[in-house]
Amino acid sequence: MMAVASVDIAMAQARIARTEFICYDKREDAKRDIRTQIDKYIAIAPTLQFQAEEGGVRAVYEQTITIPASWNDYNAYLHLESVGDDYTVFINGTQISQPVDKYTPSELFISPYLTQGENTLAIVVVAEPYMATIAEDIASAKRAQFTNCYIFAQRKLGIYDVNIRLLPDSLDRFAQLRLDVAVDNSFSTDEIIEVGYDIYAPDGKLMEYSVNDLAMTGFTRDTMSFTPWIYHSNPNRWSPSNPKLYDLMLYTKRNGILWEYMPFKVGFAEYGYNDNGEITAFGKTIALKESEYNAAADRATTEKEVRALKAKGINCLSPTHPQPKWFYDICDKVGIYVIDCAAISSPSTAEDRTLSGTSANAPWLLEDYLMRVETMYRRAQNHVCIIAFRLANNPSGNGYNLYKAYELLKSFGDSRAIIYDGADSEWNTDIE
Repeated sequence: MMAVASVDIAMAQARIARTEFICYDKREDAKRDIRTQIDKYIAIAPTLQFQAEEGGVRAVYEQTITIPASWNDYNAYLHLESVGDDYTVFINGTQISQPVDKYTPSELFISPYLTQGENTLAIVVVAEPYMATIAEDIASAKRAQFTNCYIFAQRKLGIYDVNIRLLPDSLDRFAQLRLDVAVDNSFSTDEIIEVGYDIYAPDGKLMEYSVNDLAMTGFTRDTMSFTPWIYHSNPNRWSPSNPKLYDLMLYTKRNGILWEYMPFKVGFAEYGYNDNGEITAFGKTIALKESEYNAAADRATTEKEVRALKAKGINCLSPTHPQPKWFYDICDKVGIYVIDCAAISSPSTAEDRTLSGTSANAPWLLEDYLMRVETMYRRAQNHVCIIAFRLANNPSGNGYNLYKAYELLKSFGDSRAIIYDGADSEWNTDIE
């Protein structure tokens, strides 16, 4: 077993917040989510090496990862979920992340810590008291440990993140695609990246396509924006009664050669809220019949339960923490609204508004709060089912950390409501 240093929460943070995606080598594999043909994809299933009932380190899981020389021109990312407990990550004996909550799927940029040849990845289960105070009383389905955990690599000249919207034009005649693609050049040299997309209507008709290039200096990140009109779209406005989805494929090219494909399902919708504290779709109030719901242990059971709730007249689900990506895919497809929620719940100290009396007013926890809220938002921002974002479960106190969390979400410029029922008439909620 690899020697693991004591867990130090002040270590550098490799965790990032972005849309959850994988790069596929072939278009057909991307459309069908076939990962066995992805050249630079490694499934993660570490084995238990150590376990204890007491102390800060409760368990250590390890896996040896072989990184070939062909990865030198690539950025590697580690995706983790279904660990089962709060954890931190070590690579080759170096801690690369602060403790990560067990409820939120996470992604870490790991290239700086890898070496050519064999590497030791360790998932270290930790018992940090402050982590428990941030997320009390959150229950999630027990899934097979390390389900959907993997490492994948992208070229150092590639797509870093994407924001996709289909919104009505100013005269409400048809949709406009607003596609913002954050591109990354991790090479030291100047490079030209080619980014393309095509979008197909729900009936399979090609609506628009384009390929643009961008010259980038070394070690920079920039955004490419595409804003084409998508005609004949009003019959495809997404709603629970009309859950129609467009197929959008992003891809990159280098010297005319296609490198990677990223598939997305896109719905035509525009959400907001009014002065009466009501959520709106296309400017009209939505009558919500809401139910708290977290995904079941597997995708098939979850889809069956979501369809059953919809059949009972439920049109909005409110999970208590971020869910697996396939949960939002199901809700997009089935046609049911979602109010997403960060993995924050602190009912036992909710009434204590003194400094550090509640974790929401403990400034030393600010980074953890902001990461939980931003990861919740970034992972699922492109799903049409999501009509609003909830800062925390209720009641969870209020204070500096949730003020800053609200300001962070507002800074993204999203029209969807930010909700926190525990704001207690303060300003950090859009809906009372």
